[in-house]
Amino acid sequence: MKATELRQKTVEELDTVLSDLYKEQFNLQMQKATGQLGKPDRIKKVRRDIARVNTVKAERGLAV
Repeated sequence: MKATELRQKTVEELDTVLSDLYKEQFNLQMQKATGQLGKPDRIKKVRRDIARVNTVKAERGLAV
């Protein structure tokens, strides 16, 4: 997910994306704990996507 794509979304859409990412992060952590994680690099990608969404939300907060 790119920051340019996120900047085109509304605040409500960003909140939805963020909650989905947090759920995915939780599920990946549970899979890792039980030894069922197929792609360990996905954890890093999800964590960075969460940071991107939070950055875009912070940028909008400063603009207002």
